Amino acid sequence: MVSLYDLFLYTIIFFIYLVFMVLLGTCFKNRSKKYNLPPSPLGLPIIGHLHLLDTFPNRSFQKLSSRYGPIFYLRLGSHPCVVTSSPELAKELLMNNEKKFLTHPASIAIHHVTYESSGFAFCSYGPYWKFMKKLVMSQFLGGSALVQLQPVRKDEIHRLVRYLVSKSKEGAEVNVTDELMKLSTNIVTRMMVTNRYSTDGKEAQDEELRNLIREGVLKTAKDVRRRYNVLLEEIMVDREEARKTRKGDGERDVLDMLLDAVADEKSDVKITRDNVKAVVLDIVTAGTDTSAGAVEWALAELINHPKIFKKARAEIDSVVGVMNRLVEESDLPSLPYLQAIFKEILRLHPPVPLLIRDSTHDCKVGGYDIPANTRLFVNVWSMNRNPKYWKDPLEFKPERFIANENTGENYDVKGQHFEFLPFGTGRRGCPGMWLSLLEVPTVLAAMVQCFDWKIVGKDPMIDMSERFGLTLPKADPLTLIPVTRFDPCIVV
Repeated sequence: MVSLYDLFLYTIIFFIYLVFMVLLGTCFKNRSKKYNLPPSPLGLPIIGHLHLLDTFPNRSFQKLSSRYGPIFYLRLGSHPCVVTSSPELAKELLMNNEKKFLTHPASIAIHHVTYESSGFAFCSYGPYWKFMKKLVMSQFLGGSALVQLQPVRKDEIHRLVRYLVSKSKEGAEVNVTDELMKLSTNIVTRMMVTNRYSTDGKEAQDEELRNLIREGVLKTAKDVRRRYNVLLEEIMVDREEARKTRKGDGERDVLDMLLDAVADEKSDVKITRDNVKAVVLDIVTAGTDTSAGAVEWALAELINHPKIFKKARAEIDSVVGVMNRLVEESDLPSLPYLQAIFKEILRLHPPVPLLIRDSTHDCKVGGYDIPANTRLFVNVWSMNRNPKYWKDPLEFKPERFIANENTGENYDVKGQHFEFLPFGTGRRGCPGMWLSLLEVPTVLAAMVQCFDWKIVGKDPMIDMSERFGLTLPKADPLTLIPVTRFDPCIVV
């Protein structure tokens, strides 16, 4: 005799099964009736294909691509997605159909932290985005602005070298990861808001800013936004008070330009204080973590490949002289092997492993339908490791980027070679590309020119494992003992 409890249990099981079949049937019905979607694994109710992803989505997508082809369809929760690891399809999506993929999506947490995506990185494409891009490029990330602000970057690199020399005299271990993060933070904050927040009694602000950049979504978005809001409001109030007593135009920076835009009531695009905070957050976040991470990966690879390290140092010495002066940005055009090392780092350790866009209109790509409101993932990380496009793709070989030593193809980083997109491509490509092309190789060159490096611990090689993050940083901080080879302070 069936008990009331058993009857209730059977009813629940039947109801769950019925919902499962309805959802599954609806999914297949919609796919077959309305759209010719790319191939797709079998999904589950509610969660779709989330169960197929692990901690590193780029790796999961690579595995799925090997089974389902260069483009496939997923449903992550309720969100339809398309993933491609094909340069040809990436070009078709991001160039031929660029106007349909100009939206950068943000998670709920990032959307909240960035003031409802009211900054520059995650706002919708339109008049506000165009206004902000013009302002940021003209005052901060464009060619003339970068030339004008070169003394800031030079000074910060000199400060780092002096610090490392002092640690070398002590024979002390250095958390290189932290020091590179400080360097990048100070470069960006000085270029944006003039102040250097590691000095003048503002060490707490600097530490708080770096902590907020690192935490991202690791803590509650509400807490990160609250702390960031307090910090930026303090900076903005300080600047507004200084502007009241400033004589004439004085020295102006990006923050001044943004505050001018807030005060301009006649502007066609109205800028709020929240917009200013969001833009500052976008630029500081994008300009610190990625640049610091690139130098960190590069130094680790060079230490693990001493022959390449020596070759890079010999090139630097041939250009600037042996222990003559510290390498500078103006030397970069004469350092092709260093530039090749930088490109190889961008290939093996791309600053953004996945390009993510949302479609705003239906389109057809590779013979398949891509509906509007579909999330696109371009797996840059996977394309960079595909033997179809790269010989010995898992090896660190800078020579592949020297035109006369590979197939003759001199890959640039500006988004024209779709098998190599370290900074994205098109209108929504990374606006900080030009800063990175100056800062990262110059910092790396100084680290190679001025120091030998001892690995801490018994392992003769640096562990190159990655940890989860938007930029796939090293799993463990890079801790080394610097041994001074050249002290530029003695020459200067």
